[in-house]
Order: sequence, then structure tokens, then C-alpha cells
Amino acid sequence: ETPEDLWRLVAEGVDAVSEFPTNRGWNIDELYDPNSDRPNTSYVKHGGFLHNAAEFDPDFFGISPNESLGMDPQQRLLLETSWEAVERAGIDPVSLKGSATGVFAGMMYHDYAANSGTGSIASGRVSYVLGLEGPAVTIDTACSSSLVALHLAVQALRSGECSLALAGGVAVMATPEAFVE
Repeated sequence: ETPEDLWRLVAEGVDAVSEFPTNRGWNIDELYDPNSDRPNTSYVKHGGFLHNAAEFDPDFFGISPNESLGMDPQQRLLLETSWEAVERAGIDPVSLKGSATGVFAGMMYHDYAANSGTGSIASGRVSYVLGLEGPAVTIDTACSSSLVALHLAVQALRSGECSLALAGGVAVMATPEAFVE
């Protein structure tokens, strides 16, 4: 739920692996086959999941409830974490409107059916909602996406392309295809 929760998991060595989420519409009974005898099944049913990925307050960000339903949950998470990161840095997020702040987002899953191909617009969504006018780049280099986003943000800051940068990543599986593959 919070950055403190994450650090607690790390510091205490908490096992955060859980069973497949039940709120994503996955047919878990059909998906799981411990022997993998059936095609299109997974022999595992555990992973690191954010079970509350669908929770979002669209009104807070000036987004209609209908538009919010069509948004990739990864975009919603990026909006929430970007806002919180700016606040925790002691900056009023509203004060960044019109600034040369860049958004660099690592994002490797593009499987949200309601709005396919949304990966490329994730950083732009954050920029648009917060009114940022620096570069907006969404990076998909598979498992290194967040690290590459951070690298590009630092380069943009050093070269003067932006005066402030939000850099990070998000990974929410909307489908279980990665387990099946």
C-alpha cells in the first residue's frame, strides 16, 4: 500500500508471494494444472501480485468513471505513485503544472484488453493529468524497463531536456498469459 510497506517487506524478509488474484477475471480453475498436462495452462499459481490494482479514485485526478474503467490499471498506478512521489518530495503536485518536468516510465505488460496498445501512452497520461511539459517516455525493454527509464531520466536532466524528472516503472498483468507461456 505504501513505500513504508515495501521497505518493511524488504527489511523483515516478508514473503509477499501469493496465489493468483481473484479479481481480474482469470478462470483460475481452468488455468491451473499442476502437471501442465492440458494446453494453455500454468503449472504454478503463485506470484508477486498487487491484489488491489483495480482500486482507483478517478475523481481525484479529474477522470470520469467510464474513462477510468477503460484505462490500463498500470496507468492508474503510475498516476497515483507519481502524485505521491511528488508530495513526498515536499512539492505540491499542482505547482508543477506547466513546468519542464519529464516522465520516464518503464512498462512491459501491454495486455489490458479494454484499451490495447496503451503502453506507449502511459507516461503521456501522467504528463497530461499533472500538466507537465517535459519529455514523456514509456520504455519497454522487458525486465530492465524501470532501470532504462531511470537512465534516460538522468540523461535528460543532465542535458537540460527537463528541470525535474519522475522515473519509475509499473508491472501489472491483466491476463495470465505470461504464466501460460
